[in-house]
Order: sequence, then structure tokens, then C-alpha cells
Amino acid sequence: MMCLSQLNSVSLDEFVRIVGLVFEHSPWIAEVTWPKRPFASVKELHRALCQTVTDAGEEKQLVLIRAHPDLVGKLALAGQLTRESTNEQVSAGLGNLTPEEVAFFQQNNAAYKEKFGFPFVICARLNKKEAILNGFKVRLQNSREQEIKTALEEIGKIAYLRLQDIVQH
Repeated sequence: MMCLSQLNSVSLDEFVRIVGLVFEHSPWIAEVTWPKRPFASVKELHRALCQTVTDAGEEKQLVLIRAHPDLVGKLALAGQLTRESTNEQVSAGLGNLTPEEVAFFQQNNAAYKEKFGFPFVICARLNKKEAILNGFKVRLQNSREQEIKTALEEIGKIAYLRLQDIVQH
């Protein structure tokens, strides 16, 4: 864990190494946000990172959404998620599913991806298995535009929790 004043004074490379993990496989967000230092609070840093995402435009936003793994997907089952994603999925109760539950997740992942062209993203740390499964049902009714917006909001929640794990207030 690092204090914010230290983080404000590190080099670009160090900032990207530390903050780049906050957004799944997307260190470019930290890189683009670095020049906006110093940040007065973790919330301000989070806002700046999210503003970078907003300003990036839909094409880059879709790349960010697609960088997220499927919940209970092939990578999770093979133990190949990032440490952060693994911990988040386990905290939501997705670590010990029955074969039927795994199949249900995979069916929902496929239906969602078929409809929207990107994976279902939800902040697993703020949800449990039942809420996530219900989320599939509800969100499959949305338009693509609604889902892009919702996915980015969920990514923002994930990023904030990850920031709190690495930066002291």
C-alpha cells in the first residue's frame, strides 16, 4: 500500500506500474491520467481516471470492456485470471459452483456476448452469486448503448475498490 502523496511524486513508469492494474489489462488509462497529478484524494484520482475513460471515446471504451474476463469463464476455470479478478470472483461466491451453475453462467455469458459483442461486466465485490445471475436476466433486456454505459459504471466501481486496495487515503 502506498500513500497518495508518494503516488503523486512517482515517475510515469512507476505510476503506470502501480495504477495500471486498477483497470483490467488497460495501463493506458493510468498513463494518460498521470499528467493530471497531483491528486488531492483517492476519489479525485478515481474521477480523473474515469474521465480519461470517458474522454477516450467509444472505440477505446469497448476495448476496455472487452479486456474483462467472463465471470466463471474459461480463464477463471483454468486459473488464468489476474490476481485481482480471481479474488473478486471468489469474494462474490463464484469460486465453488456446481457444474450446473457453471453451465448456467456460461450460457448467460454466451447470450450476453452474442447480443452486445462484449463480456458481461459487474463489480463482483459488491455482488453475490444470486445478484450476478439476476443481473444477467435484467441487463440482457437493455439496449447496447445502455449496456456500454452500465459496463463502464461497473468498471468504475471495480477500479475504485482496486484503488482503495493500493493507495492510502
